[in-house]
Amino acid sequence: MHIQSASDVGNRALWVVCVLMAISSIAFYGMAMRVPVQKRLFHIITAFITTFAFLSYFSMATGDGLSLHQYATTETKHHVVTEVYKREVYWARYVDWSLTTPLLLLDLCLLAGLNGASITVAVVSDVIMIMTGLFAAFGQTGGQRWGWYAIACIAYLVVIYQLGYNGRYAVSNKDNKTRSFFSAIAGFTFVLWTLYPIVWGVADGARIFNVDTEIIAYAILDILAKPIFGFWLLFTHDSMSRTSPTVDGFWAHGMQSEGALRVGDDRD
Repeated sequence: MHIQSASDVGNRALWVVCVLMAISSIAFYGMAMRVPVQKRLFHIITAFITTFAFLSYFSMATGDGLSLHQYATTETKHHVVTEVYKREVYWARYVDWSLTTPLLLLDLCLLAGLNGASITVAVVSDVIMIMTGLFAAFGQTGGQRWGWYAIACIAYLVVIYQLGYNGRYAVSNKDNKTRSFFSAIAGFTFVLWTLYPIVWGVADGARIFNVDTEIIAYAILDILAKPIFGFWLLFTHDSMSRTSPTVDGFWAHGMQSEGALRVGDDRD
């Protein structure tokens, strides 16, 4: 029996990212308080992203967000297993991604001005991508792992289409600065998100990376995709205050007495 687990290097990396996510969350909430509530939508969404990431990394760093996945790697010609491994799988990472990546998509979709139908398809496809990635990580056979992985990649292509194609069409109706900014930050996000399945393929998939290398690779990507993405988005958003979207109605003012449905009202 061979155990593949994180060493002190991997554990320290988890704690470093946990602290960075906490600091970023505090900063984003602080930035939200400095703008009118009507312009806090991006701030709140982005703060939630790093908050969920902080909770995920705290669970992984304290040993709560992982399981040992047992698998066989060597069999004789009579299908007798000769080598058995147990590898740490950080399922908390997938819980994190299932919450944070839809919020990241929502940031980009709202920036582009994408319609509700396209946003729904993109978010649902993203959730399917994360769920199938989790199933793949716990796959017992190569067919299971790579089959789920293929489905996840197809779902990712749907996300790319909705945001890359429909998003570019939607943002074309906006001002030049918004169009340029969307192209830059969406391209940055696409590059990072493409690296995630590559890391998965050589870590949980082919199991070429050891657990420490896997942790560090995902840590770098998460820092770039969440705090760095967030600061870039919010600083640019605040500098575009005249053209940035404003959300009134229930978001800013709550349920108003006029036109609100009251429990017990008589209706003809």
